[in-house]
Amino acid sequence: MNTEKSEKAGSYQLLPQPPGLVQVQKHSRGPVFSKFLVFGSFALISFVFYKAHSISCFKKDKISESHDSYIKRIEEGYLAVPSTESALAASRDYATHPHLAGAVEDFQDAKEILALFQSEFGIPTPATEPIYPAGSPESREATLSASSKLRNPAAWVDIYYPVMNTGNADGMVVELLGESDQSVWKADLLEDGDPRDETAAKYRNSVPPFHGFSAAGEAIGQLVYANYGTHDDYEKLVHAGVNLTGKVILARYGANFRGLKVQGAAERGAVGVLIYSDPRDDGSVTVENGYEPYPAGPARNPTSIQRGSAMYLSIYAGDPTTPGYPAYENATRVEATNIPNIPSLPLSWANAKLLFEEELGGVPEGTKLNGRVGSRKVRMVNDVEAKVTPIWNTMVAIPGHIKDEVVLLGCHRDAWVMGAADPTSGTVSLHEVVRGLGALHKRGWKPLRTIVIASWDAEEYGLIGSTEWGEDFADWIQEHVVSYINVDVSVSGSRWHTSASPSLAHLIQRSAQDVPHPTNAQKTLWDAHFDVGPYEGPMDVDFARMWDEKTSTEPQIGPLGSGSDYTVFLHRLGVASSDQGFGNTPTDAPYHYHSIYDSQMWQEVYADPGFYKHVAVAQHLGLLTLRLTDSIILPLNTTQYALELDSYVDTVIKSTYREEILPDLFPLREAIAKLQDASFKLDEEKAAAEEAFHKALKKIGRLRNPRVVRRVIRWIKEHLGISAQEAQDLRFDALQWMSSVTESSFSETDIYKSHGKGPLRDFIQAVKRVRVANQKLVAFERGFLSEGGIKDREWYRHLAVAPGKHLGYAPTTLPGLTEAIVYDESHELAEYEAARLTTLIENLADFLEV
Repeated sequence: MNTEKSEKAGSYQLLPQPPGLVQVQKHSRGPVFSKFLVFGSFALISFVFYKAHSISCFKKDKISESHDSYIKRIEEGYLAVPSTESALAASRDYATHPHLAGAVEDFQDAKEILALFQSEFGIPTPATEPIYPAGSPESREATLSASSKLRNPAAWVDIYYPVMNTGNADGMVVELLGESDQSVWKADLLEDGDPRDETAAKYRNSVPPFHGFSAAGEAIGQLVYANYGTHDDYEKLVHAGVNLTGKVILARYGANFRGLKVQGAAERGAVGVLIYSDPRDDGSVTVENGYEPYPAGPARNPTSIQRGSAMYLSIYAGDPTTPGYPAYENATRVEATNIPNIPSLPLSWANAKLLFEEELGGVPEGTKLNGRVGSRKVRMVNDVEAKVTPIWNTMVAIPGHIKDEVVLLGCHRDAWVMGAADPTSGTVSLHEVVRGLGALHKRGWKPLRTIVIASWDAEEYGLIGSTEWGEDFADWIQEHVVSYINVDVSVSGSRWHTSASPSLAHLIQRSAQDVPHPTNAQKTLWDAHFDVGPYEGPMDVDFARMWDEKTSTEPQIGPLGSGSDYTVFLHRLGVASSDQGFGNTPTDAPYHYHSIYDSQMWQEVYADPGFYKHVAVAQHLGLLTLRLTDSIILPLNTTQYALELDSYVDTVIKSTYREEILPDLFPLREAIAKLQDASFKLDEEKAAAEEAFHKALKKIGRLRNPRVVRRVIRWIKEHLGISAQEAQDLRFDALQWMSSVTESSFSETDIYKSHGKGPLRDFIQAVKRVRVANQKLVAFERGFLSEGGIKDREWYRHLAVAPGKHLGYAPTTLPGLTEAIVYDESHELAEYEAARLTTLIENLADFLEV
């Protein structure tokens, strides 16, 4: 779903700050990632040694080999696996049939992904398929055991039961009415299915063009053009004296989430909404510029229709009938408050153009936001049926040595039709990540932290699969998940873009600089921030201005809004998250978003010939996963985040129309400065903690007293989640003597009483110090959560960033404060929000103190 949202290997040594990011001051050292121990640390890095006899990438005769070299070989081993041949084959498998959420094909794909997980991670196929209704003991155990007793990889499918709708093509109507309300023109609401694109032709009628969660019913009214249907567009019409009551709105896609176009119309009295794809938003690649329409050429097929969800996404995500709790089969359901009560339908440009010509003065006159009202009535009928529908999240857990710290990676699987870009390109990149990690696993690699990988379902309807799982396991996620890595549309154009929690920005940059550019051997993936498409030509002036406004001259890693599966993890549960992919530029072939022409042929011919971009994204995703998984100190940069908060306050001030509404922001600035100081000190503590860990581990590695050794192993087992069996499995030269572990209970105090001061006590203290530092890093994002949530949309609890109230896709920073000023225009409310933020940030600073 994330395409519209985006409108708007080597060592771990800290590189210079990414251009365009806040520059860290001299007190900030940044995280230390590269100084790992190679011998003796089964407490935090025993994965380096365990079962070394079976790990072909290890040098068994070199205990002193640097961990940098070990990590480099692990990463090189991973990077060598994703291939264009495999990616192309996977895409041809997944993107050549429809897989609408809840459909038979979707379930079959869920089982294919399950088989992939089982094959790549050596999971035996059980006699009974591991497909569990959400809420069942089996489903609960599958997730909860991943952070505790799971010893070997496990894969399963969770079934949730949201309410979703489907469309009936025969009952959909858009027509112009003449005298006596007789039909004088009727739209063809299907795409042409040109036979030159075989899969598009074959499945042209498989999924009717409709809006997920749109209201069923009939609407009759005069036509009014509302441009993008944004909050500002509607306000301009109202201020111009246009009465929208009883009208049918014609709006174009882009600028905001489609559901919010419908919401804005309904709030102003409109009775229905038609949304179309406008070639003005296709940049240079238009029929007017001489390009042939797809499939004959790269321009937009004029009959293409964008399906999609009409949910009011900025209110809450997930199943509309179970807000804040999981959609079990027997769940108590409530009346939805985040879906429309007026009908909407998607239109092709071919049909919209005729409406402009017949009712609004033609093109380009009718496409101006001038308040013109059509002379005749438009009748629209939206024939949809809503019911409880099963969906399937396919999951795999790869247990780490430290089981209770989890890295989560996911991509959704469902599509509006074939979805070669959305989401199959992301699924293909995830497929290659699985192959890469699977190859490491088969050679004996085991991650330091646990990894959970998800193939989410029903994202297209409103991020349902990920949200229901997030609500189902909210406590577990907040206790254990250190970061969420998302991919959705990995390839739909030429320019690589990333959005993330600021704490992940430097990790993303360094990892991108370690991945080759997909088509230019002299560059890296990071350089693809500037890539453009192969076509040229003039473009619409207003579109060009909008593109320039949102395009930076420097690489940017912006904050996350919504529109994909990171939403519940970041905005509700406070998990540092990221998203990425290659998106469109004005000189790319237009992306037929949610159309039958988001097809395998379009992907192979125009989006990614050779599938090099799919592989580049897979390589980057894998490096992010490995570096989050195998670092002693988590690579989360709280200082980058703390410094960016100042720019968030600056944005609030710039967005203020009336200065008298602004509250006193000095206490907020002071709280941010306090947080920055605490983060600078945490940076120093991270470096010192890791250095102390190395020193203590070197000393403990020289111990030969079996009694002492047993105590060390027991302490590690009890405090770090490493099992006795795993300790017994250690077979690496000097560590062989650690295999004789007993099961008797003991405590840290026992060790202190027996041995007092010395290397054993130093080691325990060093391990605890690392763990405390990591807990502070993970808790940093959680620190922005408020139980009260954001006004009018309390499901969103993150006070530093949220999807814009009237945007959906794009983010708003300091949302409570910003919206109190910009939309509520209330000084009193703004004071309350500023005070709430100040208290929250002060508390976070206090927690960060070392």
